[in-house]
Amino acid sequence: MSRLPLIDSSQTQGKTHDLFEAIKAKLGRVPNMMKAMANSPAVLEGYLALSGALGSGSLDPKVGERIAIELAEANRCGYCLAAHTLIGKMVGLDETERHSARLGQSADPKADAALKFARTVLDRRGDVSEEDLHKVKEAGYGDGEVAEILALVALNVLTNYFNVAFETPIDFPAVAPLPA
Repeated sequence: MSRLPLIDSSQTQGKTHDLFEAIKAKLGRVPNMMKAMANSPAVLEGYLALSGALGSGSLDPKVGERIAIELAEANRCGYCLAAHTLIGKMVGLDETERHSARLGQSADPKADAALKFARTVLDRRGDVSEEDLHKVKEAGYGDGEVAEILALVALNVLTNYFNVAFETPIDFPAVAPLPA
């Protein structure tokens, strides 16, 4: 049971109603995380704005989903692990690639560099070195893409912590966490 009420989309009005209608138009439904975020329309709107902006950025969506899977596993967020495992499949990551992402790895050297950088950002709370930046850029990422990787870490920390803290009920096919 969620520690925050899940806002019923049929009971909304104003800003929350408009946000829910946009979510339903895009996804066909309002996922539980967004129903919980709707306790504060500002939180939901902020999440949707950053997520939407990064979704139309220059980073390959497969890399973004690998990062989301990696961080969900690292932060022990079952909700995000379930959601991004499914979304990863939808953007073309096969089962091996999705599993490797959970381990922070990829057979694709460029994607692997992004995963290593994202994990470094997470583990060091943003305090990356010149060498860390050099490695991700040497793998083929430009400055804008490196900025997007960092922003994806921030977005995923938000959703991971939100769902862990408020115990959002998983409404995607559940994925068991890897042994610690």
